This record gives sequence, C-alpha cells and structure tokens, in this order.
Amino acid sequence: MTGAEKSSLYQMLKKTSAALAGYESQNFAGAPDFSDDPEIVPEPAALQVQNAAVPASADSGAATIDSIAQKIRACSRCPLCQTRKNVVPGEGVPNPLVLVVGEGPGADEDEQGRPFVGRAGQLLDKMLSAINLSRDKNCFIANIVKCRPPMNRDPAPEESQACRSFLDAQIHVLKPKMILAMGRVALQNLLDTSIGINRMRGQFVDFKGIPFMATYHPSALLRDESLKRPAWEDLKAFKGRLLEICPDYDK
Repeated sequence: MTGAEKSSLYQMLKKTSAALAGYESQNFAGAPDFSDDPEIVPEPAALQVQNAAVPASADSGAATIDSIAQKIRACSRCPLCQTRKNVVPGEGVPNPLVLVVGEGPGADEDEQGRPFVGRAGQLLDKMLSAINLSRDKNCFIANIVKCRPPMNRDPAPEESQACRSFLDAQIHVLKPKMILAMGRVALQNLLDTSIGINRMRGQFVDFKGIPFMATYHPSALLRDESLKRPAWEDLKAFKGRLLEICPDYDK
C-alpha cells in the first residue's frame, strides 16, 4: 500500500469516528506521516516449488491397496524388474482378518501376476481353509518381494529392502488383525532377525501392535511331509488366537 492510500484511509476513519461520536477523538489528533510499503519481490520459480505445501493426495494416509499396486507395477528399484514377466502385488479382501506373507513369486505366479497359484499355493489354500480362512473371504496374500527372483532363489537383501516400503504400506492400509508368515524368508525379513523357522514357528510375537506368527512354507511341506504335523499344530494355535480377537470369524 502506498503512503497516499494510507493517508486517505486515515482521513476516512477520522471523519467516521467524529460522525459517530459527535466530536473529534484525540486519537486522531495530528496526522502521522505515512510511507509506501516495501516492494515484494516474487520468489524464483524453483524456490516457490520447494516452499509449496505437499498436496493431500501425496500423503501416505491417502494410499489405497490399488494405488500401492499401481506403484508396484511401475517399480524399477532393483534388478528383478528386468527379468520379471509380471509383478505380483498381492490379492485378497480389502479389510482382512489375516495378512499372509510369503517370500516371493514363483514361475506360476510370475506368469499370472497372482500370489500362491502354483502347487504351493494350492496347498496354502487348503491350509487356510482348514482354519476357516480364505483369500476370497477374510485374507490378503502378499510377498516380501513382488517380482520373481530368477530360478526361485531367495530374494537378495537389497531386493527385499527395495520392496519393503510396499509391504509396509500394504500392512498400514489393510490393518489386518493378525499376520501369518509362511517360511523362513518371510519370518526373517518381517522381524529383521536371523533366527530360523524351526525355532520361531508357532510362537506369537508382536509386530507393530499386530499378533504375528510364522509357520513352514507350503513348498517345504511338499518337500518334507514330516513337517505337516507341526504346521497343523501351528495353524490350530493361530486359529485359537484369532478366535480370541474375533470370536465369530468362523461362523
């Protein structure tokens, strides 16, 4: 605002005050000197971008399972993107009781873009069904890595790390009541531990406020049938804890 504009505004306020009060207020005795406001120089465009507020849509709280899947499909954070046929973001219901986590896609999963659809996946479906769980009804199935490691090898640490934010985002959005880790790779990556599956299977631990348990991967049961009995004991214990949290889930 210029000095002249400020002076004009002052005189208008002075006249208005006198008209309302019936006399001139001492508050307006002697007009002060008014100067122009300093000129505001616009910021450079680059600085304006840096200072701009982050739009609400970019906030992680606005993420959905579909938007996370879109980011996974566009991912090129590690070399696995160069050998994959399809990414495998995961599938299931949007508000699952249970999040099931495996290690990574195999050949069938890479071909179809869906988790646990080969022989191990068919066994997993039977294992879940035995305790009234299903990817179609009350589960979501995901993996530590979303692209197939060549020759079905274990994911390398840098590959698992590159995918970790996607899995963390899925857990945050899905808010499962419990997490079931299938096998050593899922167990060790989720809990950041070197303890083996034989020692940790069947035990409940807290994962960011969510009850967590690991058991043998279905592919391990296909290789060694002697593991089926302890895996079944794990599943019964898992069901027992889930019934404590959701008493009517299997009705």
